[in-house]
Amino acid sequence: MKLFSPVPLAEWQNTKETLHRFLQVVGKIRLAAGVRRNHWWNAPFHLTGRGLTTRPMGQADGNPIFTIDFDFAGHRLDIARLDGKAVSFPLYGRSVASFYEDTMQALADLDIHLRIDIPRPFDLPDSERPFAEDTEHATYEPAMVTRYWQVLSQVNLLLEEFAASYSGKISPVHHFWHTFDIACTRFSERHVDPSPDADPVTREAYSREVISAGFWFGDDTFPEPAFYSYTAPEPEGLENEPLLPPAAQWTARGGSHLAVLRHADARADTDPHAAVLAFYESAYRAGARRAGWDVARLACPGGITDPLLRVKA
Repeated sequence: MKLFSPVPLAEWQNTKETLHRFLQVVGKIRLAAGVRRNHWWNAPFHLTGRGLTTRPMGQADGNPIFTIDFDFAGHRLDIARLDGKAVSFPLYGRSVASFYEDTMQALADLDIHLRIDIPRPFDLPDSERPFAEDTEHATYEPAMVTRYWQVLSQVNLLLEEFAASYSGKISPVHHFWHTFDIACTRFSERHVDPSPDADPVTREAYSREVISAGFWFGDDTFPEPAFYSYTAPEPEGLENEPLLPPAAQWTARGGSHLAVLRHADARADTDPHAAVLAFYESAYRAGARRAGWDVARLACPGGITDPLLRVKA
């Protein structure tokens, strides 16, 4: 398969909006049934060979251990307990309201009891409408969802490759259900005190200096898929740092700057794989230089920290 098949937002926007809300329903179940981790690392999904997984959860809250998986090859939602009991149903042919109802019923059928604190979308235009009342979003095109998952899988491995060269604290590569992007984040040891006015999600996520690298599928404010990177807090002059490849650029967004490489530009490069890795590395070095990180000490060439093996390499 060609690296980075096209996923223009306009071709699957209705499906994306429906799927995004499906993911938020399951993501909020993950929040309710999982153990909290620093920087919200407990919340995102991880990739599997067929789609996305919540990873096992339960036990600490008195529920059976269970996992919820999105199967984007078979286009089903699979909910399974540790003892093998399971419920599955198709993702297509249903609205957000029916998806929510069927998911909660499946949990009840498996003797899994929990409450979603805010059973409404997070940070979406209809954030005041309960999932149970959303019959508007009901589009699911299997071919486009499969393509989304395939591109997501390719980017996942690129981010794993990029992550390997850093020896400091770094997040897993994970898919955020609230923003519908995939990312990994490098942390410095310096603490940050976010603004008291910041929401609790932001305060926890950015309690340390970070440089994040990721990919999103487009939204109303940037209507095309793109690779991105940002540094937070943003050091002065970051937008003046050079980026690779030449098609990459700094883009003003929300009072700060994103390094952006459009998906179409990466696909057009003679070596898309190398182009994206060069982009992530140039954006990281730009932020690290401006923020005063010790780039050499934090380097981990080839994913190796063993001093003996590094000398031999």
